[in-house]
Amino acid sequence: MAKLTVEDLDLKGKKVLMRVDFNVPIKDGVIQNDNRIVAALPTIKYVTDRGGKAILFSHLGRIKTEDDKKDLSLRPVAERLSNLLNKPVTFVPVTEGKQLEDAINNMKDGDVLLVENTRFEDVKDGEYVKRESGNDPELGKYWASLGDVFVNDAFGTAHRSHASNVGIASNMPQTAAGFLMEKEIKFLGDAVNNPKRPFVAILGGAKVSDKIGVIDNLLDKADKILIGGGMTYTFYAAKGMTIGNSLVEKDKIDEAKQILDKAGDKLVLPVDSVVATEFSNDAPHKIVEGDIPDGYMALDIGPKTVQEFEDVLKDAKTVVWNGPMGVFEMSNYAKGTLEIGKFLGTLSDATTIVGGGDSTAAVQQLGVADKLTHISTGGGASLEYLEGKELPGIAAISNK
Repeated sequence: MAKLTVEDLDLKGKKVLMRVDFNVPIKDGVIQNDNRIVAALPTIKYVTDRGGKAILFSHLGRIKTEDDKKDLSLRPVAERLSNLLNKPVTFVPVTEGKQLEDAINNMKDGDVLLVENTRFEDVKDGEYVKRESGNDPELGKYWASLGDVFVNDAFGTAHRSHASNVGIASNMPQTAAGFLMEKEIKFLGDAVNNPKRPFVAILGGAKVSDKIGVIDNLLDKADKILIGGGMTYTFYAAKGMTIGNSLVEKDKIDEAKQILDKAGDKLVLPVDSVVATEFSNDAPHKIVEGDIPDGYMALDIGPKTVQEFEDVLKDAKTVVWNGPMGVFEMSNYAKGTLEIGKFLGTLSDATTIVGGGDSTAAVQQLGVADKLTHISTGGGASLEYLEGKELPGIAAISNK
């Protein structure tokens, strides 16, 4: 890899600032899913095993008022991390000042410390000031002053220029990628820039507007792009098909037409859909081919589409999947997403990469996550990477 990694650093006795992604779902103080914490463990352990002092920074949720802070403390994360590491984790309930500085200065080699939610800096004295999410230069400089080296292992925020990633990096002599960041750059980078062929992209989700840049970038790189989810019906409209009450972005129909013209047979649209009379799991539903009849909306891909997609995928050597095939949160319209996820788990000879919340949830629900090559931890970041954009968090990591 062209970027410096944590393995290139001398860590012994060093105060190692680490940006991690502990933006996990918490309800009533209880963590609902600790995947992102688990994903950071290899880098944390590597630092502490080599005598570094691991000082961890993460955001959690969005903070726009003092009130938001009540439910968005990282304290429960510190407790869970301590259990996972089987060692104490010092939690510091502030983001700057003497209490934080003293706690860091009292660390011994191999210790772990977690700083309070970096986005607490976005609200000061009741004012929404965005010091963290606006990359306030003084804040980045201050946090950088607390350590000797910086390791960025938070791919999930790599598409954001914040004080806790780009701000710290720009004030440190060396910034390295952690193992998770390195893995994301490797798998997504190879898929986009140097894929084994055939390379198939599966793109789902509600809106064409969220994925137009990705589709456009991948048209030059992928052998086939399979389209599912609500955005299908903007493409249907662009082809002059009837779509009933299905989701459509009227202002994107012209762009969809341009993509269809450019794509030729590279873009594969669903041939059948599961349609219902209303947006409800309990509504009467049926399978239709082609046009969507009046009074119905399409909420999932149909069985013929699943079969066609699987026929394309069976020979693939690289697969990137982002976004659900239907309204995955409703059981009657989850089948398309689940069938695709299950099929990906059978492709033992392919590099299979999944990103985005619903696609990730699907492969975890099916128990096939361990059969896939890589599950990306960054929804927005992986999308922008697939779009060919330079991500500020990655750009700020030192080159070798």
